[in-house]
Amino acid sequence: MIPAAPLSQHPATSAAPAPRWQQLWRDAVRDPRELLSMLGLDAAALGVSDEAATQFPLRVPHGFVARMRRGDASDPLLRQVLPLDAEMRPMPGFSLDAVGDGAAKAGHGVIRKYRGRALLIATGSCAIHCRYCFRRHFPYAEETAAAAGWREAVAAIRADETIDEVILSGGDPWSLATPKLAELTDALTTVPHLKRLRVHTRLPVVLPERVDDSLVDWLAALPWPVTVVLHANHANEFDATVDAALARLRGAGALLLNQAVLLRGVNDSVDALAALSERGHTAGVLPYYLHQLDRVQGAAHFEVPDTTALALHRELAARVSGYLVPKLVREVAGDPGKRPL
Repeated sequence: MIPAAPLSQHPATSAAPAPRWQQLWRDAVRDPRELLSMLGLDAAALGVSDEAATQFPLRVPHGFVARMRRGDASDPLLRQVLPLDAEMRPMPGFSLDAVGDGAAKAGHGVIRKYRGRALLIATGSCAIHCRYCFRRHFPYAEETAAAAGWREAVAAIRADETIDEVILSGGDPWSLATPKLAELTDALTTVPHLKRLRVHTRLPVVLPERVDDSLVDWLAALPWPVTVVLHANHANEFDATVDAALARLRGAGALLLNQAVLLRGVNDSVDALAALSERGHTAGVLPYYLHQLDRVQGAAHFEVPDTTALALHRELAARVSGYLVPKLVREVAGDPGKRPL
């Protein structure tokens, strides 16, 4: 996701120092050559693309870099963030809007695809830019629900009594300062038919410091059951700092699920998928979805054939307990839900 605005436009207060997580965000690595130098790797040998990095900038927090294996050009965390020449090759069947977000617009920053649910594009900002992101070309500047103090977005939800669940997405909704999040959820309390809140976020994994006292207090005080859907693709994304952040979220009453994307060279083996499910469960997270790649321009080099995906899913089901097997799905524009494979 491309930042819609500098993070400094969302301070916690005008007088107090910025929270530590915001400083860590600002200090993120943004130069592919700096990143590779930190890992002892050669940019030229890996096919790093300046053009790809210009179109979709690199951003990765230092804490996430620390989990990468030094000297390993095939490191699964590095592959998720490194801009490569392969992104610039046109591929048939890959588009700017791979999942039909544009056609599903139901208000400013509101997307309606499935019955009973409304998705809010809370912000365009992310702490990490994943190269396979299906919203890497999304027009965040024009389509962010935070515009006009959330009024249009909340009004659209209030006007449709079939909506009983709101999903905060983006970008990453937890890139917003906690007072901004509270402003939104305060507005949502005026929607009498809202029963559940869901948050889709990668921050507890890539920047666990975001799970600070203010976020936990906000989460614990919400009047609805809250499900936090995390996004981790590989077991190596978890460490002690992530475990601690997730424990705090569970302590605040959130149900934790994980959705992953099946990515060539990252997790396209049964060993990697089993380790991801098992390591997530150790941290208190249940597998939810394993997505086939959304066919967005620039991500074709990550695609895994359906036949391979199905074989891996069968092998995974034969190896781990049933509750550790995520649903293998694809999002198809116009479908009433995720399509099982």
